[in-house]
Amino acid sequence: MNEDKLKNNSSIQKDTLSIFQIAVMTTICVASLRTLPPMAEEGRASILMYIIPAILFLIPTSLVSAEFATTYKGGIYVWIREAFGNRMGFVAIWLQWIQNVVWYPVQLAFVAAALAFTINRGDLSNSGLFTAVVIIVVYWLSTFLAFKGGNLFAKVSSIGGMIGVLIPGAILIVLGILWMAQGQPISESYLQSSYIPKITGISSLVLIVSNVLSYAGMEMNAVHAGQMENPKKDFTKAIALAFILILCVFIFPTLAIAIAIPADKLGMANGIMVAFQEFFEKLNISWMSNVISGAMFFGAISSVVTWVAGPSKGLLDAGKTGLLPPILQKVNKNNVQVNILIFQGIIVTILAMIYVLFPDVSDVFIALIGMAAALYVIMYMLMFAAIIVLRKKEPNIERGYKVPAVNIVSGIGFISCALAFVMSFIPTTSEAAIPRNIYPIVVAIVVFLLGIPPFIFYMFKKPSWDMRTAQEKGEKPIH
Repeated sequence: MNEDKLKNNSSIQKDTLSIFQIAVMTTICVASLRTLPPMAEEGRASILMYIIPAILFLIPTSLVSAEFATTYKGGIYVWIREAFGNRMGFVAIWLQWIQNVVWYPVQLAFVAAALAFTINRGDLSNSGLFTAVVIIVVYWLSTFLAFKGGNLFAKVSSIGGMIGVLIPGAILIVLGILWMAQGQPISESYLQSSYIPKITGISSLVLIVSNVLSYAGMEMNAVHAGQMENPKKDFTKAIALAFILILCVFIFPTLAIAIAIPADKLGMANGIMVAFQEFFEKLNISWMSNVISGAMFFGAISSVVTWVAGPSKGLLDAGKTGLLPPILQKVNKNNVQVNILIFQGIIVTILAMIYVLFPDVSDVFIALIGMAAALYVIMYMLMFAAIIVLRKKEPNIERGYKVPAVNIVSGIGFISCALAFVMSFIPTTSEAAIPRNIYPIVVAIVVFLLGIPPFIFYMFKKPSWDMRTAQEKGEKPIH
């Protein structure tokens, strides 16, 4: 039995990930076309609204992730554990994992909208029942795919990222150029916009600051850095390529949409499909909107597959140190954390039913994003603090990459996250599914209920929960 286990582990380790695979996986984890239409409503101001958060958050996150991934084996759990101890490491990976559980229905609502347009039933994109069914079916299919282990998830996500994110993004840019070349009318909302974002009230400020979380996810694939041939050099290159791809996917397609599509036609969950539909109808090739919707459907599923494989693996690594009961540490023959995946699937299924209870899918979409953001930024604040602590605590460790001016870079990232955390308690629209006066209370309750479990697990942990071998206990998390 032990021999079989060793064979399985060795075959998994032989699989390697390329720079391009990691870059595309990271790009589709961060850059989603579903977020473009709300930003397109800002017109020219969207440029700065992308660039400012990129400077304040994306660059610090990219640099810090690159240093951590090329210095320590493992993801966010190991990074925070080495700085602040096992309990806080567990809290960090829990926050990354649980915020993804909240995020899955949000991303899969976009999948449902893409599917509706693919089958020429755009009206279904606003149906709560249809959205819930698609979320449940697609999520469980993605989970069963993750059970296969190895690098199947990497192949699916890299191919899906090309088909569903990069290519449609490039097509949007081409469509925008064609629109202007043919002398088509420019959207009034774009013409009236300024390059400087307008601060007309607290909701406007919330939108700008909360855009920081549009760039969340750069650190997620660091857990797979050890599967690269030369992680110290290759992971840094992958992050640099991903950084460029992310900005390209965000900025230029957003401007293309802003130029051609009136702001009142861009819904939250189905806005990107509406934008493609408008473009292709003007070019008399409306059938292409079905093709693109199908591509985005596949790409969004690939994004979910990528996220399913990442944080849950990190949670397993933490659990093996005795922080999770044995039932949640169970792995299959492919060394995949099956019970954790099943547990999160049950939570996603329950959350999907929210779409049935609230008929306006866009309102639910906004509420879930706000709640997930509050959890995620806490993890990022821990990450930015951890790198400063470890620079002082372990100054002589060989680092594959070192963040320049680390105190300044991390400080900027930490402050950006702190502001985003405060803003996540304020709704960005007056027409939210949850009344404005109780919205902060609901978010606070959700953050508390979802954030408290790691402390409870830690309080009741038992020595028998530590399933590591003596060799594993003695391993150092340094490359």
